[in-house]
Amino acid sequence: MSGSRQAEKWKCTSHRVLAKSALLVGLLTSIAPAAVAGSDKPDFGPNVLVFSPSMSMPAIQHQIDAVYATQQRNAFLFLPGKYQVDVPVGFYTEVVGLGASPDSVHIAGNVHADASAPHNNATTTFWRAAEGFSVTPTGGTMQWAVSQAVPFRRMHVQGNLMLHQHGWASGGWMSDALVDGNVDAGPQQQWISRNAEWGSWTGSNWNMVFVGIPHPPDGEWPEPPYTQIARTPVVREKPFLHVDAAGHYSVCVPSLRLDSSGITWHGGFTPGESLPIDRFYIAHPDVDTAAAINAQLAKGKNLLLTPGIYNLTEPIHVTRPGTVVMGLGFATLRPVNGNAAMTTADADGIIIAGLLFDAGAMKSPVLLEVGPEGSKARHATNPISLHDVFFRVGGAGVGRAEVNLKINSNDTIVDHTWIWRADHGSEVGWLSNTSDNGLVVNGSYVTVYGLFVEHHQKFQVLWNGDNGRTYFYQSEIPYDPPDQASYTSAPGTNGWASYKLADHVTAHEAWGMGIYSVFLHPSVDLTRAIEVPTRPNVKFRHMITVSLSKYGEISNVINDKGGATVFHPRVAPKVTTYP
Repeated sequence: MSGSRQAEKWKCTSHRVLAKSALLVGLLTSIAPAAVAGSDKPDFGPNVLVFSPSMSMPAIQHQIDAVYATQQRNAFLFLPGKYQVDVPVGFYTEVVGLGASPDSVHIAGNVHADASAPHNNATTTFWRAAEGFSVTPTGGTMQWAVSQAVPFRRMHVQGNLMLHQHGWASGGWMSDALVDGNVDAGPQQQWISRNAEWGSWTGSNWNMVFVGIPHPPDGEWPEPPYTQIARTPVVREKPFLHVDAAGHYSVCVPSLRLDSSGITWHGGFTPGESLPIDRFYIAHPDVDTAAAINAQLAKGKNLLLTPGIYNLTEPIHVTRPGTVVMGLGFATLRPVNGNAAMTTADADGIIIAGLLFDAGAMKSPVLLEVGPEGSKARHATNPISLHDVFFRVGGAGVGRAEVNLKINSNDTIVDHTWIWRADHGSEVGWLSNTSDNGLVVNGSYVTVYGLFVEHHQKFQVLWNGDNGRTYFYQSEIPYDPPDQASYTSAPGTNGWASYKLADHVTAHEAWGMGIYSVFLHPSVDLTRAIEVPTRPNVKFRHMITVSLSKYGEISNVINDKGGATVFHPRVAPKVTTYP
C-alpha cells in the first residue's frame, strides 16, 4: 500500500512496550552495559557513545568531557535509567535519550549549551541538540543559551529553563517539550515554540511565536511581540531511536497530528509506528558512497547516517514511499561534483530528519530537492516531512549552490530548518561562497514551522506554490553586497526581498516574521523586506524589520508599508497585518 512503512505489528504505544518499559529502569541497574545493549546493538561507529546507568558515572563524565574538548560530530545516546553527570553540549553534538518517554532517561545535573562568543554572546552557538530525556538541573535552572540549528525536542525540564547567558542570543526552537517551571527568554531576539508546555514564560525582544501552546504567555503583538496560534494545523514529530527492555533498538515514527496542542507523550509514550533497526541501513562516512547507499535504499531499506562528513559524487535518491532517512550527531552531506546531495521521489510519507547539507566547492544547482519539478500528486493524508534539516554554504571551506532547498511536492511539512550562507568562517565573501536562494517552494499546500534563512544573494525565500503557510520566519539579508549595482533585483528596486511571494500566487499565510540587515558597505539599501501580491487570501501577520548596522536601511517592511529602519536611535518598524 502506498506510504507503508512495513511497521512491526505493535505500535510505539502498545501494551507490549508499556509492560517491558515499566521494568526497564530496575533491570538496567543490575545488568552490565554489554548485556543491556546485547548483540542487537547496532554499529553506530566511533562517534556515537552509548551510556548505561550501570556504568561508572566518572567514566561517563570522562568521555563526555573528551568529546566537548574536540567538538566534532558526535552523538551521546543514554539508555533508560538515572544518571548524575554534567553534559556541556558543544558544536555538532546531539544528546539523545533512548526511552519511549523523556522520563525514561533522567539526568540529575547540568545539561547546558553555553555562549560561544565573548561577553556571553550566544549568537554563534549553533548545531547542537537535546532530545528525548528529562533533566533535574543543578541549582534548579537549565541554561540553554543558543541561536540557530539547535533542536530542543521531547524534553522534560524538572525545573526552570533559561534561553540565554545574560548576553545576546539569536533565536531557537522548542517542540514537544515540557518545562515544569519558568522559561526565561531574556534577550533572545526571536524564538519559536511549537506544541510545548511550561509553568510560565518570561521575556521578549523582537519576535516570539507560539504554535499549539496550551498556556502561552499573556500579551499580543506588538507589545509584547508575541504571536499566538492556538492549534498546530498539521505536523508529525521527528522520528527517534528507542530501546526496549530486551535491548532491541527501533525507530519510532510518530503519527501525523491534526489541529493539535501540547506534547505527545502525556500518557508516557508517543503514538506512532515502530520500525526495527534491522530495517535501516546504517551508513558510515568513511565507508559508504552515494552509490552504496542508493543500492541499499533500492532494496527497501530505510537509512540512518552516523556522525561525520559524507562526500557525495552523486545524489542520494530516496524513492520508496514511507522511507525514513535520519542522521545522528549532525551527519553532514557534501556534494563534490556540482551535484545535488539528496533528491526524493514525489511519494507519500518520506521523512528526512537530522541532517546538515554542506555545499561543495563546485556549484550545485540544489542541495536537497523534494520531489521532481512538475510534481502533481497530493499527500495530505501522508505528507513528506523534513525535521531539523540544516544547510550551509561556506564557512567550513569553499561552498557554492544556486538553491539550497527546493520543494516541489505538494503538502510537504518542514519542521525546523536553518538555511545559511555563511557570514563568517573560512572562504566567506561575495564572490567566494555564492548562493542565490535559500528556499524555493514550487509545491502547493506546503507548511513550514520555524523557517530560518540567512545571507543568500537573491531572494532568501522564493515561494511559487499556492496555499502555503509559514509559522515563524527569521532572516538576515546578506551582509556583504559590495555596492548597490551588485544587489539590485529590478530597475528601481534595491536588493532582493527576503521573502518573495510570486506574483501569480493567490493564497498564502504567514505569521511572525523578522527580517534584519547588517550591511558592511555604505550606500546599499533594500527596498522591501517582504514582497507579495495584494490579494484577499494572501495574509501576513506580525512583521518587524531591524537594522543592526550604521550602513543602509530596509526601506519598507512589506511592499510599500511599514517605513524605513533607522540604526541610531533605533527605529524598528512593525506591521501587524497585511493587507
